[in-house]
Amino acid sequence: MRLKQSWRWFGPNDPVSLQDVKQTGATGIVTALHHVPHGAVWTVDAIEQRKKELAAYGFNWDVVESLSIHEDIKTRSGNYLQYVENYKVSLRNIAACGIPVVTYNFMPVNDWTRTDIAYRMHDNSKALNFNWTDLAIFDIYLLKRANAAAAYPEAIVQRAASRFAQFTQLETDTLVDTVLFGIPGEERRSVDAMRKQLAAYDDINHATLKSNMAYFLQQVAPVATEVGVKLAVHPDDPPFDILGLPRIVSTHQDLLDVLSAAPEPANGICFCTGSLGANPVNDLPAMIKALDTRIHFVHLRNTKRDAEGNFYEADHLDGDTDMYAVMRELLTIQQKLDTSIPFRPDHGHQMLDDMDKITNPGYSAIGRLRGLAELRGLELGVLRSMGWE
Repeated sequence: MRLKQSWRWFGPNDPVSLQDVKQTGATGIVTALHHVPHGAVWTVDAIEQRKKELAAYGFNWDVVESLSIHEDIKTRSGNYLQYVENYKVSLRNIAACGIPVVTYNFMPVNDWTRTDIAYRMHDNSKALNFNWTDLAIFDIYLLKRANAAAAYPEAIVQRAASRFAQFTQLETDTLVDTVLFGIPGEERRSVDAMRKQLAAYDDINHATLKSNMAYFLQQVAPVATEVGVKLAVHPDDPPFDILGLPRIVSTHQDLLDVLSAAPEPANGICFCTGSLGANPVNDLPAMIKALDTRIHFVHLRNTKRDAEGNFYEADHLDGDTDMYAVMRELLTIQQKLDTSIPFRPDHGHQMLDDMDKITNPGYSAIGRLRGLAELRGLELGVLRSMGWE
């Protein structure tokens, strides 16, 4: 049995239309109600409206990405009890509308973080990039977080000081916009707003945040099991602490801790090879083998690191992750199941005709289509070599 080829779509304002998606060969859609504020209930009417938009082009809504976690839940403060109850209601409504998988993340304050969304590759296409020196510039000189310099090696602090001294206003504005970019379709934050949000984590370390996540899962995983929805936590991106914040879904042990926090089979993983692959301690094929059928959704992309831990988004079959070994382990799990695990080509280079278009960073059409085509061919090769096709 094959994995299910899916495609992330950001709703009616996505520059990549559903008609475009039909031409990629993807058969399922991954999307969310990005216009609904974090913590608010997803109503059946709103979910059904999105389903109708997809059905008009022959698509099912296979995965919710993401049903976001309100910051009060992560800090276990403020109105967190109500937000947990809202989350349960949303899960019930999603299940009532027949969507089988719900993805979420537990990254505090900032979602996925990059320092350059137009990094020039050797072929002049554009990729996403994470650079520690640029993050230090944002952290020390723009965010002005207390004692921020202590979080970085001295060589990076010195390089950040030298580089920032040459920054233009355009470079400053671009770096701020990039670090705070977040998810397309959601409201953009300001540096001042981030400072206020960071203050809520002054007394929250890794152990406390893990405890808060365990509490959340113990509340919602039984509901997910009851209504037949699979939960899939997305790993931290990047998979290490940034901006003084603890990140707790970054390593093999972290993922095992997530599963042990709530033993219900509905509590599972969105296995993102790009996020996890950016951390050199992670052995991705071994992790897949250990997580087994608790992997409910898959993001396939690749990254390339340097000696300092900076990384860029590589071609899907290039980079530091052995995508053949990853695909083989995923398909080994797939053969145990009666339904297909959905995967999507995650991120892609801005290239060819998309170079002159306004696109969501990482989510232009042609780069992802290239990735999907490569992964589709890899999957077929693995299936046939293993006698499963």
